[in-house]
Amino acid sequence: MSTYSSSVSDRSSQQALASKLNKSYYQDDQQIKFMHLQAEIDSLLMQLQNLKEQRQSSNSQEQ
Repeated sequence: MSTYSSSVSDRSSQQALASKLNKSYYQDDQQIKFMHLQAEIDSLLMQLQNLKEQRQSSNSQEQ
């Protein structure tokens, strides 16, 4: 679980940096699309992490 916390923290830092960099390069409508894509990626990463944890949990229960 510490790996997940670390990756979420790293992701937050990356998002903050990306947000600062992208503000000057994208128009408002493009920035909104970019932010929606970032949110979707974050959601998918969380789902993937949850699936991974479920598989690990079920594998440890089978053993």
